[in-house]
Amino acid sequence: MNSPPVPIPVLRMGTEYESLEQVEVQDHADGTTLALLDQVNAGIVRRDLRGATNPLRELPIDRLLQICAEAGERFMEDELPVADGRATQAAQEYIEALSASSGLPHRLCRTNMEKIRTVLTSMEEVLRGLTRGMDLAVLDGGIGAQGGVGLCYAPTTERLGVVLPNNSPGVNSIWLPAVALKTAVVLKPGSGEPWTPLRILRALIAAGAPAGAFGYYPTDHEGAAAVLDGCGRALLFGDERTTAAWAGDPRISLHGPGRSKVVIGPDEIERWEEHLDLLVESVAANGGRSCVNTSTILVTEKGDDVAEALARRLAEIEPASPTDPEALLCAFPEHRIAEAIDASISRGTEQGARDCSLEARGTPRLTRLDGGAYLRPTVVRCDDLDHPLARTEFLFPFTSVVEVDAEALAEAVGSSLAVTALSRDRRLTDELVARGDIARLHLGPLPTTRVDWGQPHEGNLFELLYTRRALSRAQDW
Repeated sequence: MNSPPVPIPVLRMGTEYESLEQVEVQDHADGTTLALLDQVNAGIVRRDLRGATNPLRELPIDRLLQICAEAGERFMEDELPVADGRATQAAQEYIEALSASSGLPHRLCRTNMEKIRTVLTSMEEVLRGLTRGMDLAVLDGGIGAQGGVGLCYAPTTERLGVVLPNNSPGVNSIWLPAVALKTAVVLKPGSGEPWTPLRILRALIAAGAPAGAFGYYPTDHEGAAAVLDGCGRALLFGDERTTAAWAGDPRISLHGPGRSKVVIGPDEIERWEEHLDLLVESVAANGGRSCVNTSTILVTEKGDDVAEALARRLAEIEPASPTDPEALLCAFPEHRIAEAIDASISRGTEQGARDCSLEARGTPRLTRLDGGAYLRPTVVRCDDLDHPLARTEFLFPFTSVVEVDAEALAEAVGSSLAVTALSRDRRLTDELVARGDIARLHLGPLPTTRVDWGQPHEGNLFELLYTRRALSRAQDW
């Protein structure tokens, strides 16, 4: 017998609210209703944010770090409320629900849980990286010193709005430092992945954070805009169509497609086989769902060899039951999206791209397993960067391999979230370092998916939430 749907309420800045309007959160495989997600309209969001306060300002930084550390363990281990007095969720139940609605196998759900726990339990290290080693006591008084120079920081906002996606629970780790930075958080969860942000908030509250610092507003597009407009600073996750309307707004940090890349320089291309494991991890980690997954590999020669070998390795990754401890591929919650991606790649091969993965495995890209729709990993070989598939990013292990003249490598990289440069050539690495449109640069054999939580990710959250100002004191004052 199926369990009754889990009720998921709104948190109106800490106050639980049941709405008459609800949407169903469904199992991607069989359509079973997993949860009933309460909805609010934009008017409620605007009204709540106008009167909201920020109780996190009253807590010292040491206490906030303790709360974050305890919350990390509670998030990972505890049975936590979903709706007070009506539903709780143990850690394994959370994994099962997350897997059922998002398509992630249990293995990757746990991996993403560990990522979130690591950020919470290592928050002091994360903040020291974001603040470049600043004495964190400055957050308590606003005034301090660093390297013998006086510091004065003022908050840019009392609240951070966050409009979240459905693709991977790990993205929640990006907004977490806001809590330790004494900034209230207003979350608009993805309609298909409401579990993770709510579980994080419940863990923080259980660890001692004031409930009034947190808003959780399942809502529509107008409501999402109200979150962005009603908070002094915000993070927006989404595709290019979603983020385009907010481009150029300095209040909002946009998190769209990463278009991450691996560059193999002319001095390393003869040793490309030594980097094959790195390429596999860069393309396939987290089921290919992260913005730091490699979507383009740039080489100066041997493009066919690299593409064919990588395709053979990735062909070993096959769809598996979500409970299989070795499962690495994610199902698509919406089958039509998988079908559209499959058709898009097929059109690209008709326009001259070569599907090396089809040659390697001999089976179709799109397949079904236990009611789920999967896309097998795909490597395409493109003749030039103008091909439609050469710079395309999809939410599964997909990459293109393109040959580029050595002199044009750095220019060919273009805007990228993460770039791994496999080259010791000083001219090439200097050109890459000088590019302002690469957010994260790895020099040497580090996969694009490698994340150092002490470094900024597509923008520095501390610099978004605080502004440095001049401060002078009269002598003996």
